[in-house]
Amino acid sequence: MLHLLGLFSDGNVHSHIDHLKAMVVRAKAEGIRTVRIHALLDGRDVPETSALDYVVPFEAFLAEISTDGFDARIASGGGRQYITMDRYDANWAMVEKGWKTHVLGLGTQFPNATAAVNGLREQNPGTIDQDLPEFVIADNGKAIGTIEDGDSVVFFNFRGDRAIEITRAFEEVAFDKFDRVRAPKVTYAGMLQYDGDLKLPARFLVAPPAIKDTTGEWFAKSGIAQFACSETQKFGHVTYFWNGNRSGKFDGETWQEVPSDVVPFEQRPWMKAAEIADAMIAALQSGQHRTLRCNFANGDMVGHTGNFYAATLAVEAVDLSLARVLQAVDAAGGVALITADHGNADEMFELDKKTKQPALNKDGSFKAKTAHTLNPVPLILYDNVSGGKLGLKQTETAGLSNIAATVANLLGLEKHAAWDDSVLDIK
Repeated sequence: MLHLLGLFSDGNVHSHIDHLKAMVVRAKAEGIRTVRIHALLDGRDVPETSALDYVVPFEAFLAEISTDGFDARIASGGGRQYITMDRYDANWAMVEKGWKTHVLGLGTQFPNATAAVNGLREQNPGTIDQDLPEFVIADNGKAIGTIEDGDSVVFFNFRGDRAIEITRAFEEVAFDKFDRVRAPKVTYAGMLQYDGDLKLPARFLVAPPAIKDTTGEWFAKSGIAQFACSETQKFGHVTYFWNGNRSGKFDGETWQEVPSDVVPFEQRPWMKAAEIADAMIAALQSGQHRTLRCNFANGDMVGHTGNFYAATLAVEAVDLSLARVLQAVDAAGGVALITADHGNADEMFELDKKTKQPALNKDGSFKAKTAHTLNPVPLILYDNVSGGKLGLKQTETAGLSNIAATVANLLGLEKHAAWDDSVLDIK
């Protein structure tokens, strides 16, 4: 039996449903008889209650292709923030729930995935897709897609951060993060290799891109001491992703992780902004690092909840913390660049495509937006030391790829030849 597990949408941030569809078609062409899909509902990179927009047509596709002895069905699932897709060791209980659901076949039973989504919404009114509990598809009380010895499993997410933990559960012999009850001997593969240092997973469908000459690597070769800090929810963004999907440090790097609270983000929207600021201030005051980076997770993580009031508090918490960090930058005689990799909390309601006004739910309330926005992201140079000699070039084409060279120039270094140009303007 072939099992296909991953995020079930076309959000194209972690996965794409077209990849899944292509794998089902290829499986039939290759003579595989049985395919079971374990669908993690999105509602985060796509509209918050859009699960049926994907489930209904996909189940119709599976019914149509299931001919000539080929049997493909959705076997289990649940919300991406409820099961399976944890990252950075933040909440292994999520992964354990996913293991019990996908592997052991434990969970609330339904006859099909459409019934599961409808039923879970009735049982959990007001819950958006990403937070829906686990479900299992069963025939006559028996789960149709437990994972057994001799099966094959493909995790079809292409992004690595939320794929690593479930991959470890399948591949590590001495796994100790939770009791797996049983560890079926399967052939496991990822869409890509998610961690090049740890070689996770050992098998993968597509060779990962070779990412080299990152700022971390280039600055390390130049003898620049670096400091990186965030809370657990974004720690990998300033370390693993920052260094080109590497889990290890470069020479001269110091990393500090602030443990995130394991609670729904809308219940604690200030998250660990204050503690990140504390760590940054201490590192600045130490004088041991020439460049420091941090990520405040609030705008993204709380923005994804669709809760406007919580997002407002989240942004205010970042404002307070950033102000404290900038005071320490002044005291250290430094400058700072402030930016983001995308928007989220800047647009908390879906917009009507025709009127461009906030879209409404059936009850007249505003329809929450949980996905990233496509709005331009600012880059701010904070500088109280140059006497107005430093600025940023105004351009319509600059983007995140210009920041590496800009930081290098601020450090007095030449940019790497492969990097896009700096936008630093020295007057």
